[in-house]
This record gives sequence, structure tokens and C-alpha cells, in this order.
Amino acid sequence: MKTYSATPAEIDKKWILIDAEGVVLGRLASIIATRLRGKHKATFTPHMDMGDNVIVINADKVQLTGKKREKPHYWHTGYPGGIKSRTTQAILDGKHPERVVMQAVKRMLPGNRLSRKQMTNLRVYAGAEHPHEAQSPQVLDVAKMNSKNTREA
Repeated sequence: MKTYSATPAEIDKKWILIDAEGVVLGRLASIIATRLRGKHKATFTPHMDMGDNVIVINADKVQLTGKKREKPHYWHTGYPGGIKSRTTQAILDGKHPERVVMQAVKRMLPGNRLSRKQMTNLRVYAGAEHPHEAQSPQVLDVAKMNSKNTREA
């Protein structure tokens, strides 16, 4: 008996819509990472891009537990002494709150070329509007999957 390996012609990609309002960030990111890789499918093949296209709306209303809102995020400008930092709360209140969700999902994927390709299948929007109605995405209710996925503010 041979091990099953999917071919590009056998891959069926769907569009998934996830509402992040009130959902805990880490639990949301792990579900999104699983969907992007395609590990939820019985035909999962590790070296193929089997995952679905994921649309996340209301990324600015994601919940964080504990003191994670005060946690600093660092980056370097490339110049001497160019280390910069910003708290998670400042990022969520700023111009691009969707970057918090993008970074959480990116860090849950393996660091290779395939995961960079899979990250292109993720679309995150701060508000409730998205331009992908033509793809007729299926709604995945992450809040109802487990009672621990939501947190009362």
C-alpha cells in the first residue's frame, strides 16, 4: 500500500469567512493556520498548498487575555540604534489593526517558502466590509466552536 500524495489537480480550495469580533487572538490564529495549511482535510499533503482562502473581518475587535495588550512589539529600522517598539494596544488602535492577526497567524506557520505562499491566501480586514462577496465564502463561526474561544470584555 502506498502513501497518498495529492496532485495539484486534486486540490479543492474553498473560501472561508471568519468574524473575529470577541474571539481570543491565539485561538483564532491557530484555527486560521490550520485552515491555511489544509490540515483539516483528509487528503492533507505536507508539501502542497492544500489550504483554503481565509477572509477575516473585524480584526480590530479581537480579544486578548491577560496583559497582552501592554506587550511590546519590536522591529529594527536597519540603522544603528534603530530599534523601535509599539504595544499591541497601540497597533490595534492605530492605522493597521489587522497586522496583529496577520503576525499571529504567520508565527503559527512553519518558516519556509510554502508558508509564505499560504499566507497570500489570508485576507484580513479591520472592519466588517470585505470585497470578496463574489467568491461566496462559507461562514466559519469560531466563537461557537468552543466556549473558551470568546472572552467577555
